[in-house]
Amino acid sequence: MLKVGLLGAGRIGHVHAKAISSHPDSKLVAVADVVKEAAAKLAAQYNVEARSNDAIIGDASIDAVLIATSTNTHSDLIEAATKAGKAVLCEKPVDLSLARAQACRKVAAAAGRPVMIGFNRRFDPNFAALKSAADRGEIGKSELLSITSFDPAPPPVSYVQVSGGLFRDMMIHDFDMACWIMGATPESVTAIGTSIVDPSIGKAGDVDTAVVTLRYADGRIAVIKNSRRAAYGYDQRIELLGSEGLLSADNELENTVSKATAIGVVSAKPQYFFLQRYMRAYAAEWAAFVDAVTSARSVPVTLDDGVNALAIAEAATRSAKSGATINLATVVG
Repeated sequence: MLKVGLLGAGRIGHVHAKAISSHPDSKLVAVADVVKEAAAKLAAQYNVEARSNDAIIGDASIDAVLIATSTNTHSDLIEAATKAGKAVLCEKPVDLSLARAQACRKVAAAAGRPVMIGFNRRFDPNFAALKSAADRGEIGKSELLSITSFDPAPPPVSYVQVSGGLFRDMMIHDFDMACWIMGATPESVTAIGTSIVDPSIGKAGDVDTAVVTLRYADGRIAVIKNSRRAAYGYDQRIELLGSEGLLSADNELENTVSKATAIGVVSAKPQYFFLQRYMRAYAAEWAAFVDAVTSARSVPVTLDDGVNALAIAEAATRSAKSGATINLATVVG
């Protein structure tokens, strides 16, 4: 039985607490949060202790920690937990600073404990099925990937100001998906971004609408589209064109009922946001982590994957600001 400490009792912390407690081979034993009342409330819900981050990390009886704290704490907590001998599942991104994330990777590697980054979309059943079909060669050689990821509504400006920007905060999921589906890291990154959804986001120094093109060394291309607003709900789609066909994964709808009349055909909207859309993915992500740790196998999403996605986000940020295509090698150093 894997004994787990949860660091972070916010919205995503609640999702992870449920996943940890629902798995037959893991047990939630303690919760921490900078807001003590939040930690106490979530801990009481699962009949476990509310402690500090340091107390959880310092407890030798705890085998693993799940880090769901603010991004600026991720690297420090990964380093502390791995040095304490614990396995780690950490929410994305590794850090807002690429240099800090790279330094964290060195520390964690020296500690020798497994670190998995929470790119939960890899574990969505639809996206996983698309990836498997592509790997089996069902559409020949993959040539052009298109990823659409639109949020239903923009976040508060107070969040935008500390998020690290759309490319590090939102599109980083899609950067990881592109690397995963294409089986490689891109060679160059070209980005364009604008703030047309909410002018206050632009005033905060960020964009709310963006398109990024990734070019791979073998000539393949991935195009990623992000928007902070889609009036109809959470739009999450992937298309992969290959030499012998097309694979696509469409939105999950609120229900499967459709109405067909002389006027036309109408169906339900996409599910509203990530808590509805990706609940199965979060459960599958945690199950994969538990399986990897308890069987001493490699985690399916590594710290390297997290650093790679952050490097692409950094390149996209530079490209959007400069208008130039950025060679990824110049960012990684």
